[in-house]
Amino acid sequence: MSISERKKEIRRRRKRRAKLTHLKKLLPKATKSEQVEIARKVRDMTPGAEVVIANWGLAAVDR
Repeated sequence: MSISERKKEIRRRRKRRAKLTHLKKLLPKATKSEQVEIARKVRDMTPGAEVVIANWGLAAVDR
């Protein structure tokens, strides 16, 4: 029996949150080029990426 769509959605959200937490931990020691790469990954990962990037202070570095 397959998993319900709601369960898939919850799993995707939890995975996304874990990835964002991991990337946020890497941010303080990241160089400028690494910060650009983190911003790219966040943008690819989540629909609300611009808000996250602005909150993390990556908007100036990214563009």
